[in-house]
Amino acid sequence: MNCLYAFLVGGFICLIGQILIDYTRLTPARILVSFVVAGVFLTAIGVYEPLVEFAGAGASVPLTGFGYSLASGVKEAVKEYGFMGALCGGLTATAAGIAAAVVSGYLMALLFRPGDKT
Repeated sequence: MNCLYAFLVGGFICLIGQILIDYTRLTPARILVSFVVAGVFLTAIGVYEPLVEFAGAGASVPLTGFGYSLASGVKEAVKEYGFMGALCGGLTATAAGIAAAVVSGYLMALLFRPGDKT
C-alpha cells in the first residue's frame, strides 16, 4: 500500500504541475520555484509533514519535498543554534541533494556536450 500511496500523491503533485503548464502562462522555471515555495509554506503551516509520513517518497521526492527539506532543516537548526540556524539550516539539510544535482549535471554536460540549438 505504501507504493500505491506514494504513486498517487506524487502523481497528483505532477498533475498540478502539468495543469499549470497547460493552462497558465507561467514559465517552467516559475512553476518549479512555486513548487519549492509551496513546500516551504505547507511545511510552515504543518500540512506537509503528515503528507510525507503518509506518502513517503511520493511527497518527499518532488520539488515540494525539496521545500519541505529546506523548511525542516531551518526549523531544526533554529531550535539548536537560534537565529544563525535560519541562515544555515536549509543548506545543511539539503546539501547532499544539491551536491548530487551539481555533480550529475556536470557529468551529463561532459558526456553529451550541450550547446545552442540553431
